[in-house]
Amino acid sequence: MIIVASDHRGYELKEELKLFFNKESIITIDVGSYSKEPVDYPDVAKLGIEKILENKNNVGIFICGSGIGMSLAANRNPKIRAALCVNEKMALLARKDNDANVLCLGANFIKKKQAIKIVKVFLTTSFEGGRHARRLKKISGEK
Repeated sequence: MIIVASDHRGYELKEELKLFFNKESIITIDVGSYSKEPVDYPDVAKLGIEKILENKNNVGIFICGSGIGMSLAANRNPKIRAALCVNEKMALLARKDNDANVLCLGANFIKKKQAIKIVKVFLTTSFEGGRHARRLKKISGEK
């Protein structure tokens, strides 16, 4: 399942991505925000994280103005690997090398078409494992 979340600055891009998902018959869960009224991104990120952790196959797309705030908030949870991506190559590596389960986007820095390209790569790329799994274990404190 794809969990989408945004603060007020990411609201418009989130709504554009939802239109794309609907067109492609991809089901999403929207945890907010639901308007351009100011909200605090940590609160919305927390709601998204709760939904992601309900199933290990869930992934998130979190959007704020820069993408940085959502990334910081999401990565506070040790089971979340959030990656701020500004192009398709970063999205590819976030999944392939880092097994990211949250894509963060900065609505003030990317256009709708670019965001859709990034999302497509993120959702269609699998984790490679191998040496990358060893590195992720070090990040999570596993031996």
